[in-house]
Amino acid sequence: MGDFASFTPGSGKKQDETLENEVQGIVNAYRGKPESEMLRAIYARAVEGKKAGTLTNEQIDAFYAQLSPLLDGLKRRKLKKIVEELKKL
Repeated sequence: MGDFASFTPGSGKKQDETLENEVQGIVNAYRGKPESEMLRAIYARAVEGKKAGTLTNEQIDAFYAQLSPLLDGLKRRKLKKIVEELKKL
């Protein structure tokens, strides 16, 4: 995923495979690094998008809706907290 604005939610096998590939790319880029570093990078990218006006709350919600089922409970709660903070910007 280059940025949040390029994220396009949807359904269907092709969309699911695209999301899975994007998530795998993020995971690979941060493999062996602390989870907090990955979360900071996602947050920073999202803040840039919000400030530039290229990221909407609907896009943030769609990103959460697609990614959250792939996470365990603790990580899902962390992501939800980040989503709520981003939507306030």
